[in-house]
Amino acid sequence: MASNNIPLSSIDKEQIFGMAEKEMEYRVELFNKMTQSCFNKCVDNKYKESELHMGENSCIDRCVSKYWHVTNLVGQLLGNGRPPM
Repeated sequence: MASNNIPLSSIDKEQIFGMAEKEMEYRVELFNKMTQSCFNKCVDNKYKESELHMGENSCIDRCVSKYWHVTNLVGQLLGNGRPPM
């Protein structure tokens, strides 16, 4: 970004905001995919109670942990430091 107190041009600011917007969209999509995947794997389709039971909670914890771990590993393998979609 701006170093040595050099002001950013309006084009630089637009690029920075555009990149930040894309990053936010990426993070939201990653979160939504992870949530949907873990929900489908861990939560019974027959809703008997309003709260998750212990087994579902444990499954979701493990699923999210594994999902995030694998996503980070794939990002590192691709060499871009950013998990894939």
